[in-house]
Amino acid sequence: MNPYKIAVISGDGIGPEVINEGIKVMKRVADLDGRLSFEFTHFPWGCEYYLEHGQMMADDGMEQLSKFDAIYLGAVGFPGVPDHISLWDLLLIIRKQFDQYVNIRPIQLLNGAPCPIENGTKETIDMLFIRENSEGEYAGAGDWLFKDKPEEVVLQTGVFSRKGTERIIRYAFETASALGKTLTSISKANALNYSMVFWDQVFEEVSQEYPHVETASYLVDAAAMLMIKDPARFEVVVTSNLFGDILTDLGAALAGGMGLAAGANINPEKTYPSMFEPIHGSAPDIAGQHIANPLAAIWSASQMFDFFGFEDLGKLLLDSIEELLVSKSALTPDLGGSASTIEVGDAIVELIESKYVL
Repeated sequence: MNPYKIAVISGDGIGPEVINEGIKVMKRVADLDGRLSFEFTHFPWGCEYYLEHGQMMADDGMEQLSKFDAIYLGAVGFPGVPDHISLWDLLLIIRKQFDQYVNIRPIQLLNGAPCPIENGTKETIDMLFIRENSEGEYAGAGDWLFKDKPEEVVLQTGVFSRKGTERIIRYAFETASALGKTLTSISKANALNYSMVFWDQVFEEVSQEYPHVETASYLVDAAAMLMIKDPARFEVVVTSNLFGDILTDLGAALAGGMGLAAGANINPEKTYPSMFEPIHGSAPDIAGQHIANPLAAIWSASQMFDFFGFEDLGKLLLDSIEELLVSKSALTPDLGGSASTIEVGDAIVELIESKYVL
């Protein structure tokens, strides 16, 4: 049995703390199950690396990462390093060069998780956001003209290719079809008269190939309102890079907070490694206090199991997270508890072990 080779970029702030717990859980599951094993290789890249070396990763970093089956990312961001550097010189390079064009964000309210809206339940808040992850508003195209002069002009250009738009929409239709769920497209065609009109056109074209999938389409502002007032109408959702980025953070607030927000950056063809990450950020203000919530990192490990074809193990992790939330036996302060990061990881391991004993 060849081990799955996982590149670990723990990153900055609380990244190493939460990723350590995810690795602990993954190793224990693999040991108990026996069908797979992991080989973890750690890379010291991130903002602290940047402050020492003047770059976010090694010169041959992408070449090194290309040899792995997956990447497990903690968080990037640190005082003294501008956010656009930490994002564009590490995270977005990986997403783009490895063609991780599918971003998957589950917005699922587990039993026991807090919800800020009335009547929020596991049945009403169960969305799967599929976000275009390689171009769109985050293509990095544009210009900065006449800098520091009175006539200064900044151009930020969204890039929506036929290939990029069609493949993410088709992936969403395939997902909705496989799950037997509805598919909602979110755009802003009334104001963005080129990119979003094109998006809506492609969505309509592809929908003709999936007549059995019930569809809906909303403007992004209306969608934000409806996610609060009537979240049950959203099942599988497909949207652009920027809108997906914003709406999934709103979704995270509905589903228990950023400490429960997991994300996967997928190259479906597996030509390149995919990347799995909690999306809560580096939270440098609490780094080193051992109170960071590792459940999002463990949830993203669950997504990695799914990606490798071990959906039963992915479900095992998710069920264990939910069981912990219900029992409230070991929760970090953001969820109203007093447990440490390590204690939460240990509690998840114990729950998993108990299921194998049974």
